[in-house]
Amino acid sequence: MIGRPCLYYLCASAGPRSEGTLVCIVCGRSGPFIDFPAVPDDRQQHEGIEYAAPSECHASHSPTSPARRSRPIPYPFYARLRAEAPVYRIRLALWLSAWLVTRHDDVVFVLKEGPFSNEFSKQKMAWLPRRFQPLTRHLLNADPPDHIRLRTLVSKAFTPRAVERLRGRMQDICDELLDAAQSEGRLDLVQDYALPLPLTVIAEMLGIPPQDRRRFHAWTKAVVAGGSGSVTRFVLGMPALLQSTHYLRGLIGRRRSEPGEDIVTALLQAEEAGDKLNEDEVVGMIALLILAGYETTMGLVSSGTLALLQHPEQRRRFATEPELTDSAIEELLRYTSPLELAAFRLAREPVTIAGITIPKGDVVLGVLGSANRDESRFPNPNTLDLARDPNRHLAFGAGAHFCLGAPLARLEGRIAITTLFRRFPDLRLAETAKEVPWRRGLFFRGPARLRVLL
Repeated sequence: MIGRPCLYYLCASAGPRSEGTLVCIVCGRSGPFIDFPAVPDDRQQHEGIEYAAPSECHASHSPTSPARRSRPIPYPFYARLRAEAPVYRIRLALWLSAWLVTRHDDVVFVLKEGPFSNEFSKQKMAWLPRRFQPLTRHLLNADPPDHIRLRTLVSKAFTPRAVERLRGRMQDICDELLDAAQSEGRLDLVQDYALPLPLTVIAEMLGIPPQDRRRFHAWTKAVVAGGSGSVTRFVLGMPALLQSTHYLRGLIGRRRSEPGEDIVTALLQAEEAGDKLNEDEVVGMIALLILAGYETTMGLVSSGTLALLQHPEQRRRFATEPELTDSAIEELLRYTSPLELAAFRLAREPVTIAGITIPKGDVVLGVLGSANRDESRFPNPNTLDLARDPNRHLAFGAGAHFCLGAPLARLEGRIAITTLFRRFPDLRLAETAKEVPWRRGLFFRGPARLRVLL
């Protein structure tokens, strides 16, 4: 079988090469160190931890492949990076390398802009064909003043008050999905619950017809993979990029002639200090809202449910102590970190973090999953504690680019998980935790499938 291209390999063992171990963060396979070309300056900066260039992933396309069935828990490796190489260079693709920043305070420093820029696509993807560029023209890829202008024009739809008005609809969707599954006595929690809830909510907010919603899930999966740094995945994702751009332009055209009570219409009519969005900016904004509108919630609901099933005492507390619900959702966000890495940042100037100087123009990735398990900020960070307080996690980022949809994701996660365990108090896994397959990819972490018995 032909292997998938790895986004990167990381050597997870210090010492001589013969004793090293390669870990593919994407496919999950590990094995003895292979003599790939190493980067000399990295070895000088991080003695004992080698850097390996990308090659072909060991994972088979076969659904029975061990690499496809499971993905290693990254937290022990992140802990080692925090201790030994808190700023660590990796290769994302033959044309792009990046620096992983893993300590909590250092990640906050990166996220709160300062010497960093979010204009990755403008500076590093200028080669992108013009027809694809609108999909990159959104909040995550913008610096002030453009970021402030774009965020202001869309933020009203995602305030806590505006989101609270959706509570009843969210509850109805959860009940409808669980009603459909109840007669079967089982369900795939990802495909039949964690995905359709937030996808339905954001699609209704945008005015996307029901028959088109699942298509967006397939498109966004390809778009996310294509933006992860892998040339192969970008090429494979090009049809999805074209299809989604074409569809969104058609949707915009329909809303121009037939305005509705939805965000697309609001974006077309929005004006702030005499400034309006052009069509490319509307396309990029809709694409971002679709992606951000369901990915984090899907990961929170699926990973959060799995975490509770694996921790019986915390599950009991979740069911019997409703006053813990708010802190429980925050702890599940910290513990599972559905968004594993923050968006690409670029160093505006040489920046020194933890004794390592990042050159001007280099790509930096804040590892949210590592920051949320940093022992310097969270006592017993690998323990799930629904009553944890304080809990200043970074699941939604920090700074000016703090997730706009955080109130939406929190409410969706709260309603989905509480409804699930209230209606099915005997909920249990239909397979062992080791058999649960995990999604491959760079940014989002969560089960690809989670079979449960009701």
